[in-house]
Amino acid sequence: MQEAGCRSRRQGQAAGAGGRGRRQEQEAGAGGRGRGQGQEAGDSITQPSPSTENGKMKSVECQMPNEPCSLSVIISIVPSQSLRLMIVAGEPSGDAHGAALMRALRDVAPDLSLEIFGAAGPQMRAAGIEPVVQSDDLSILGLLEIGRALPKFWRAFQALRRTAIERHPDAVILVDWPDFNLRLARSLHRRGLKTIYYISPQLWAWRSHRVKTIARHVDLLLAILPFEPEWYGERGVHHVEFVGHPLAGEVAARYDREDFCRFNDLDLSRPIISLLPGSRLKELQRILPAMLDAAALIASERPDVQFVLVVAPSRSPQEAKQILSARGLAPTLPENLRIVHHETREALAASDAAAVASGTVTLEAALLGTPMVIVYKESALNWHTLGNLITTDHYGLVNLIAGKRIVTELMQNELNGRRLAAELLSLLDRQRNEEMRNRLREVVQQLGNGGASRRAAERILAAVSR
Repeated sequence: MQEAGCRSRRQGQAAGAGGRGRRQEQEAGAGGRGRGQGQEAGDSITQPSPSTENGKMKSVECQMPNEPCSLSVIISIVPSQSLRLMIVAGEPSGDAHGAALMRALRDVAPDLSLEIFGAAGPQMRAAGIEPVVQSDDLSILGLLEIGRALPKFWRAFQALRRTAIERHPDAVILVDWPDFNLRLARSLHRRGLKTIYYISPQLWAWRSHRVKTIARHVDLLLAILPFEPEWYGERGVHHVEFVGHPLAGEVAARYDREDFCRFNDLDLSRPIISLLPGSRLKELQRILPAMLDAAALIASERPDVQFVLVVAPSRSPQEAKQILSARGLAPTLPENLRIVHHETREALAASDAAAVASGTVTLEAALLGTPMVIVYKESALNWHTLGNLITTDHYGLVNLIAGKRIVTELMQNELNGRRLAAELLSLLDRQRNEEMRNRLREVVQQLGNGGASRRAAERILAAVSR
């Protein structure tokens, strides 16, 4: 899911948008709208899986007290031992959420034969989803960029619509990516297909008029933020269920600060600040320079501070090194800054503070308890054109969930080396650092205790059975 303040709102939602061996493990998901999720760990209680009898699934009632969706979930009477689903995700975070959801579906109903196809990125394909469309190249941001790619989006839309009509799935599951998926929901629902939306579009942030499409053309909306059902209910939309956030209970570093420092030649006793400039090339180009300026200013005042540049899994370290070289910083790189790849969560967990590009990775930082500054910078055209559509006071998911500003946000013209350096230095103060960690823990408690993908899978099976 992209963070409300920037990717999804300012950019008009991408349209369609351990030892050496341990360090080489791939992070599950994208770092940024890094991002990514591992397989869901399951609920805090043991739940029976549905079994089949005479070609039908037996009804299983799963009680989940004290969970975000404290409902009695009944998975009942799927017409046969097979189920055909189409799932559509177009962005790295959606790809990770979709893959986790598919694994959860197989875990919940292991005896059910699942035929799953749709728009899939690398993680969904690895989870066994048949790619009618490969969504790797469809995660595009910015008005001009999307405009140039419209033919590509149109071909993908047509291919998915045609396949859905021909194969008639039991349900179409749409994962985030609203500019594309809401249009697809309208088209397929009119043709009698059941549509289930997983991860609500951030209509509470901008373009709230699209709630009409949700009301008319979505049969079930599975929300991952705790305030969303109430927001929709106030607008007459009641087929919304909060299943918890997929990251809750699932974000953990593979190794601790001591190991991270040893693997990356860092001094365990000195402060560490991580820099996470985003998962897209344009983000790297626009945000990293200000981060480097801030690092230089901090180093001049606090030479004991160490810096870690965290390259998102979807980007290459070479791209970051090119920006460093262009700014003449490459010669000093070995002394005061390290570049890491596929160690997003480990870097965050080891850091005393972090500058994080607005996106789902800010929520990962919160779950890891890392004090942060949320930053973002767009093209002047996108910022000016789309800025007037914003209807919320905050940009970062952490602040939106808290309902108040607990993390500093430096957006667009506010993002410069001087401002960022001052904010990061203040987070190295022991008292302020501990205060933010306490506030982040309060936010995390609102997200549930894990098992969101499993609950979403149960709701989908129940909806299909009706």
